[in-house]
Amino acid sequence: MIIVACFGLAACSGDTRLRDLRSFTGGPDEFGILPGKELQQPKDYTSLPAPTPGGANLTDQYPLQDAVAALGGKPSRLVPSGVPSTEVALVNHVSRNGVTPSIRADLAAEDEKFRKSQSRFTKIRLIRIDRYEQAYRKQRLDAYAEADRWRAAGANVPSAPPSNR
Repeated sequence: MIIVACFGLAACSGDTRLRDLRSFTGGPDEFGILPGKELQQPKDYTSLPAPTPGGANLTDQYPLQDAVAALGGKPSRLVPSGVPSTEVALVNHVSRNGVTPSIRADLAAEDEKFRKSQSRFTKIRLIRIDRYEQAYRKQRLDAYAEADRWRAAGANVPSAPPSNR
């Protein structure tokens, strides 16, 4: 019984499964489905807004605003888009040398190309492995080595938990 318990606990170790977000069930992702709000019959059909294809709907969910309201906050204080007025100066200072409007798309394309080049010969495996760890292994930062390097340079470095290296 003790041996079985040890094997059971050993099977739970490791954090590689946290980055493996693929579903192996073949069905829909139940967390990707957001049900709409309840339909309600309007008092007057002439007062309904005009339909907006691809736009907002009366039954659309707004999880962030709903969560703020459920916790007693004011959803109207959330900024749906744009920069909050308290952070305009920061955004202006950061973008003083220009902004690349397509930076997200460019980085996504470069990352896709990098991951494809890293996984060229890794398609066939007998066991499941962490593809993320495998692709970005050379770019990983060793936090303890960096802390040691900064301490040696004379910088004040906060303490960290002991390493298991």
